[in-house]
Amino acid sequence: MNPTLSMSLLMVAGPLGYLTWSLLTSDTKARRTVQQNLTRGAGAVGADAVVRPSPLLQFGRRLTPEGYVQKLDHLLALAGRPASLPLAKVLTAKPALALVAGLLALLLISSNPTKQFILLGIFVVVLAYFIPDLLLYSRGQERQKAMQLELANTLDQMLISVEAGLGFESAMQRAGENGKGPLAEELVRTLQDMQVGRSRREAYLALAERSSIPELRSFVKAIVQADAYGIALSGVLRTQAKVMRVKRRQRAEEKAMKLPVTVLFPLLFFIFPVLFIVILGPAVINVMATFAGQ
Repeated sequence: MNPTLSMSLLMVAGPLGYLTWSLLTSDTKARRTVQQNLTRGAGAVGADAVVRPSPLLQFGRRLTPEGYVQKLDHLLALAGRPASLPLAKVLTAKPALALVAGLLALLLISSNPTKQFILLGIFVVVLAYFIPDLLLYSRGQERQKAMQLELANTLDQMLISVEAGLGFESAMQRAGENGKGPLAEELVRTLQDMQVGRSRREAYLALAERSSIPELRSFVKAIVQADAYGIALSGVLRTQAKVMRVKRRQRAEEKAMKLPVTVLFPLLFFIFPVLFIVILGPAVINVMATFAGQ
């Protein structure tokens, strides 16, 4: 397998796939969709104005199993459901990227039909099909880490508000309005769910489902149980805030303990060889010069 040809094909496939992904996920019709949703109840939108799904979207829905669609929807929930990346665009982009990668794979195999090129073409097609999944997973992990870092401080703010005399929902609203980041957005969304008619239990459990953080899930379960049995939420909130601070300190200590192991491989492969060259290089040159003179 020619490495130059493989690298050139990959360099062509990468920009084409990114261009296709950008075109499919562009938010050009977002304003029109919002206007249609707002005026749909008033009868301003006729039956002919309903946006029909594209054939590629229909093909993507038929190709994707229902369980896998639910998994993609869960990944979108963990990523915060970005407005420019709804589930329909993800289902449309997956077969489109696979189609572009398949064409490039056919060109690759037709140039040199060997086993290596066939395996490379299959790998490119599979990778292109799962690119949206990888992007959603990466964005979701970053968002969950940000929420985990903000959790202890947010609970402290809510505890101060509750001890000052505010109710639990009022303290949550104050933390959501004054805070910045994904956790504040989730708190505001939870309050909005209550305002549109969902019960407190359903709104709290929905908050836990939109997160993969064990600490946040345990906090939601404690709040739901306290609300069900009539326990004072201030004591539960005080206990949970203390536990979150302890866990945050434990995570920092764990990262500090892992740091020597993480630094070991860069030291062995990048820093030590350079030091050996700098220290032993002149001595090796002098020895070589001495033996060459003899």
